[in-house]
Amino acid sequence: MRAFQIQAFDRAPQIAELPLPEPGPGQIRLRIHACGLNFADLLMMTGTYQDTPALPFTLGMEVAGTVDAIGPDTDAPAPGTRVAVFGGQGGLAEYGCFDAARAVVLPDTMDDVTAAAFQIAYGTSHVALEHRARLQPSETLLVLGAAGGVGLTAVELGKMMGARVIACARGADKLEIARAAGADHLIDAEAGDIRAACRALGGVDVVYDPVGGDQFKAAFRACRPEARILSIGFASGEVPQIPANHLLVKNISVLGFYWGGYLAFRPELVTNSLAKILEWHRDGRITPHVSHSFPLDRAADALALLRARKSTGKVVVTVP
Repeated sequence: MRAFQIQAFDRAPQIAELPLPEPGPGQIRLRIHACGLNFADLLMMTGTYQDTPALPFTLGMEVAGTVDAIGPDTDAPAPGTRVAVFGGQGGLAEYGCFDAARAVVLPDTMDDVTAAAFQIAYGTSHVALEHRARLQPSETLLVLGAAGGVGLTAVELGKMMGARVIACARGADKLEIARAAGADHLIDAEAGDIRAACRALGGVDVVYDPVGGDQFKAAFRACRPEARILSIGFASGEVPQIPANHLLVKNISVLGFYWGGYLAFRPELVTNSLAKILEWHRDGRITPHVSHSFPLDRAADALALLRARKSTGKVVVTVP
């Protein structure tokens, strides 16, 4: 089988020919149809992600495919079942073996590209906003990186939860995508003063931040008393240093959030969240946005597009 594999962190990943893997106990083997890309894939390429696997490994954290075989002591899902899986690696390949417990059976109404794109983006925003930040109706939510993979879902879900949503993104085209997802107010990160714009709107109660850097600092200064800041990631490349004494003045909380971490200590939270998200999709309440799709032999181009921040929503690699 073919797989887009990293052999060394100082060399570009490339398509490799590998033996067909055999599923172990509690595993399924998937014939992979599509793989959603994430900013974490870029970090894995340099060995800087917190869950970077040991070398060599195949990139691709979330996949959709059809169960091809099951391992010993594995009862379900049965061969022929379409599923989505968050595997953490191994998705940019024709086949992969994954824990059966992580497989989410897909409805016929969800195509493979959509299925490969929804788990991390919607799962992150749903659990972060509902479980960690306890976002309430009528509160004001500021979403940084609002046209990106997770940011766009935060705009959509925040609006569904009854919040007033301020979307911050770079350029008019990306802001239009955020507006279509439900944003009430728009801030151009390239030209606008984030702090001044938010304060003119009365300040913010919850900040959803996958960006870090200067945008975090501006959002921090726009917070109302008892605001909650969700630290989702650092796409800017700068991890902000938080002045703890400033937290005291307004009783602000900064909440670290890593969706994949819940699989280790509260997997039922992730399972229940994904079930709810699938229900919302079935009912037409959410609309996953995939801006670009590439075949497996152009996986490097797909990752380059993600790195250049020229995509909106998700980028997906299909496996013919």
